[in-house]
Amino acid sequence: MVNKKQLVILASGAGTNVRAICEHFKGHRRIEVAAIFSNKENAGALKVAAEYGIYAESFTREYWEKGFIQIAIESFEPELIVLAGFLLKVPKAMVDFYPRSIVNIHPSLLPSFGGKGMYGMHVHKAVYDANEVETGITIHYVNEHYDEGSIIAQHKVAIDGNDGPTDIARKVQDLEHEYFARSLARILN
Repeated sequence: MVNKKQLVILASGAGTNVRAICEHFKGHRRIEVAAIFSNKENAGALKVAAEYGIYAESFTREYWEKGFIQIAIESFEPELIVLAGFLLKVPKAMVDFYPRSIVNIHPSLLPSFGGKGMYGMHVHKAVYDANEVETGITIHYVNEHYDEGSIIAQHKVAIDGNDGPTDIARKVQDLEHEYFARSLARILN
């Protein structure tokens, strides 16, 4: 039997991207989601983990800051650490330990609308307020700065003149669900 490449997911939110990733790799011959960690004890991502029978754990900010979660992650020997709606900054020590092995998805076409505080509806409202005609997603490696790591892939969607921030969010989420897991598979192959 072939040893499968392990993914560990870090998530803070509802878990829609976590679900899309878990569904994509369910029964995959060479890749599996080994664990899901969240800094929110009531995160939807933890419920998704339970549905798929994947190890899950929530943690406190103190555990994150002291590096204890990195130790827990190491026990799974991940090929990739995936940030799927994860809102804490990854410490430089962890980035250095996992060079080009931590991947994030951002709900805009970076470098536009990235950086500290730019997540979720904050991004979509900023895109709307800037009267952009297109937006999209950026899948990128994580470095020690918010949203500044090397870009792996970008996918675009047009913004209709009638689209508000909620419409933009829906269009972007559709792109995330379509492309994120596929990009992860390409990285691992």
